[in-house]
Amino acid sequence: MNTLRNKVQLIGNLGNDPEIINLESGNTVAKFSIATNESYKNASGEKVTDTQWHRIVAFGKTAQIIEKYVTKGKEIAIEGKLTTRAWDDKDGIKRYTTEVVCNELLMLGAK
Repeated sequence: MNTLRNKVQLIGNLGNDPEIINLESGNTVAKFSIATNESYKNASGEKVTDTQWHRIVAFGKTAQIIEKYVTKGKEIAIEGKLTTRAWDDKDGIKRYTTEVVCNELLMLGAK
């Protein structure tokens, strides 16, 4: 059961092209968001689509693959873990974000 701890799997579409950052250490970071959609019928019988946005970050070889092959609108599957970071903004207010650190990527759909 330890392999199930803090494990996230998502299939969705990129909202924008990934932001690629090349660090001074030589490491590559890719940041992007994907949208997942869920459809259901409401009480009136109308189809409703609920879209959730997820912040994704990838490092190293995974980030390099994303830089080369993944663009806005592409459908991808990712696997990773949830992380939360905190920082102080320019006004000194504490901010938080939760994102998925991607360690596996699968490109879906047509080329």
